[in-house]
Formats: sequence, structure tokens, C-alpha cells
Amino acid sequence: MPDALTLAAAGPDGGTVQVRLSSPDKVVWPATDHGEGITKADLAAYLGAVAGPMLRGLADRPVTLQRVRGGIEGEEFYSKNPPKGVPAWSRTTEVTYPSGRRHPQLVVDDEATLLWTAQMGTVTWHPWPVRSGDNDHPDELRIDLDPQPGRAFADVVEAALGLREVMLEAGLTPFAKTTGSRGVHVFAPVRPELEFLEVRHAVIGLARELERRMPDLVTTAWWKEERGERIFVDFNQATRDRTLAAAWSPRILPGAPVSVPVTWDELVAVRPTELTVHTVPGWLAEHGDAWEGMHDQPDEVAGAYALWQADLERGLGELSFPPDHPKMPGEPPRVQPSKKVAEHWDEQGNRVEPETRPHQHGGAD
Repeated sequence: MPDALTLAAAGPDGGTVQVRLSSPDKVVWPATDHGEGITKADLAAYLGAVAGPMLRGLADRPVTLQRVRGGIEGEEFYSKNPPKGVPAWSRTTEVTYPSGRRHPQLVVDDEATLLWTAQMGTVTWHPWPVRSGDNDHPDELRIDLDPQPGRAFADVVEAALGLREVMLEAGLTPFAKTTGSRGVHVFAPVRPELEFLEVRHAVIGLARELERRMPDLVTTAWWKEERGERIFVDFNQATRDRTLAAAWSPRILPGAPVSVPVTWDELVAVRPTELTVHTVPGWLAEHGDAWEGMHDQPDEVAGAYALWQADLERGLGELSFPPDHPKMPGEPPRVQPSKKVAEHWDEQGNRVEPETRPHQHGGAD
């Protein structure tokens, strides 16, 4: 194979753009017992095969790029700032992070930009749940069902089906996809009317309701020591600057598994380990894109947010934020429960330093 390939790809205006792919025979995913190794050229061919549905989930959104040097066994890093040398045909959008800091992120609107990001070592694409014209009001409600050790995929599917019922009752239309690992991602298209914190609270409302219905199967416990073998309903994936792997994106795992949208009937029968860069183009040709019309009729978040408000009336409050997020009002103490000393924390979750008392000296005046 030559030292570089020139690939013809669709650009933002529908015209053809030439994208240079260097070192096309470089191995990105080494061979495993389940499949041959995957080169940079193989990844580019895969992206060309799934570009249509993949771009439906990426286009017009800020995207964080999960990149590698030397393949998935080499250095891994995340690009939030656009990589150097962004092509003239691509664009960026400015986003605000939890710290209040702002800077641009790349928007992947077209096949040419998608292939260019692969040239830059990207293996997993992480879109924000917002559109570039309004980066503060999510148009997707996202929940990650994260199984703890000891749980089978069938258990996660059971939890996902339970979550589906809760979401339907709340007036949402849930869509499922495999994660490319052991879990399930459940999305719902929503009108971009609430900001991140409110959407996160709506997700917590859904998660707590699911936990009440399936207490032995799922948990909202943020600390791993409290989860046991239950499936964690990760509400913090709805937090600003938290993202999930894009639909149709490969994952940085051995064998190049892919996060694949499925119908609810398919979710019951699918074997996620069989959905890889090698096999997914065939899967797509046979099954189509289960998420094709996902955003045709977005829902309101009001029903889910009402669950949060009902829990507030029950005396339930805020849940923990990710450690890189600023301390929030009402947040529980950011300390592992087994290491918490109750008298060191106030009711708002703020640390209280013990009073310093002067040393008392004895003796006569």
C-alpha cells in the first residue's frame, strides 16, 4: 500500500473534497481471536460505509474526539479544542464548560470532515446533546445503563426495557443503542427548552422511578462501593461537557466494537460483541438505521421533570456531580461514604472544619 491515499468524500456543500490519509496500513486495532486487525484505511472504509447514519447523529453538534497515537494500545487522549490544521471546509462552534471557560469545538457535518478526523487519529466520536446554534439547551435526553461486574447483558436489557416504560409514561419516546461495551444507551429527542441542569434533574427523576420499580436490579448510587452488582443508571451523562459515544462510532476496545442503534425488538436478540467495524456495514445494509427518524417529533421534558419535583416533595434532593464539575448547591459531600465523618459536613454538603480551640494552661496567677 502507498505511503498515503487520497480519498474522495462529500463536503459540506455536497461537492467532492479530497482528503489525504497518511500511513493507511498503520494498524489501529490489532487482530484478536474474533477478527483480523484493522488498519487506518480499514477505518476510513468503514466510516465511508456508515457515513450517512453516523452523520445524522454528529452533524450540527460540538464533537469531542477520542484520539490515539500508535493505535488503541498506544497513547489515548481527548481533543476538545479542534486539532491543528482544521480544513477550510470544516467549521467550529463555541461551547461553555462547567468552569465557565469557553472555547470552540469541531462540528462534524460532512463525510470529508469525518474522514479528516480519522486521519488525525480519532477512533471514537463523542457529540454533545446540543445543536451548534444553541449550545446551552440539550435536544437529546441521554441515559447510560452501566452494568457492574457480575451482570450479564440480558440484565442490562431487562433494565432498559423497564426504563423504556418509565420514559413512555413520562411522555418521552425512547431509542436504544448498544454501547460498544457491556451497557445500553437510551436516548430521547426533546425540545431544546431546558438548560443542562434541568435536563439532568429530569434524568434523575426517571432514574429514581426506575430504581423504585427495580430496586434489586438498578441503582442511582454514585459511589461504586454502594452499587453492589446492580446496574448503575448514570444520570451524570446529562451533565454539561459529558458525552457518550456516537451512534455507529467504533470504541477504543479490542476487536473494534461499535455502538449500534437497534430497535427494541432487536435489543432483546442482539449480541453486542458481534457488532464490530468488520460486521456493522453488513448489519446496516440488512437492518437499516433504527434511529433514522429520531428527531422528527421531539418530546417535552415536562413529564420527566415532574418526577424530579415529586421527589423533592418526598425529601429527596440533589445527587453527586462528576468530580471535575464545580461544587453545586445541595450536592452531597464529595467523599466516599465509607470515609465520611458526619460531623465534618453540613446539611448542604459543605465541609466544616473542626473548631480550633486555644490550649488551656493550668496554674495560679
